[in-house]
Amino acid sequence: MSSNTHKDHDRVAAGDDELAPATSGAPEPAKEPAAGAPVRSTFDRGVVACARVAAWLVAISMAISVFEVIMRYGFNSPTSWVHETTVMLVAVTFALGGPAALASNRHIRVRVLYDSAGPRLRLWLDRFNDLVTFGFCLAMSYAAYTMFWESSHNPLGEWSLERSGTAWNPPFPALIKGIIMVALMIMCIQAFIHLIQSLRGKPAPVAADTEGTA
Repeated sequence: MSSNTHKDHDRVAAGDDELAPATSGAPEPAKEPAAGAPVRSTFDRGVVACARVAAWLVAISMAISVFEVIMRYGFNSPTSWVHETTVMLVAVTFALGGPAALASNRHIRVRVLYDSAGPRLRLWLDRFNDLVTFGFCLAMSYAAYTMFWESSHNPLGEWSLERSGTAWNPPFPALIKGIIMVALMIMCIQAFIHLIQSLRGKPAPVAADTEGTA
């Protein structure tokens, strides 16, 4: 029995996998990716957290749409507010989707050149991309501010929100333009932080579901 034990010991020492312990030499299981895509800053992490809360606006819009169908076809009592409220909620969701996509690095991009570049060139591409993004968001923020000002003030400069002009006549047009302005300003801050990070040599993270794709 002792001779067999010595033989087994020799086989393990020689690298025989059949008698090796299950944990020895076994590759560690791959770590599951963190929830969501990688973020580049604490500010981005806050944006993603707020976006998860804002995503519930879609569920609210669906719920009130179902309510409208029931009231219209079940009780012959259509509402005057559901349609405009649904449009407003969905518009707000789309507007806030911009900062969320930029924060989690899931914006649309063509990666043919980026994937074929080396680490040094990638860093310079990150810098160029962040600079262009910052300039674009800055210009769009100014345009959105002008649009919101015109929808929230009358020709005399007095506060007067633009309304939809329907029977219910809510100030949703002005509110949506204000949300668009806020979203673009948030993206401007994000792009500026990203630009500072890339200038300091920190590469942009890549989302797991888009890594290696064109």
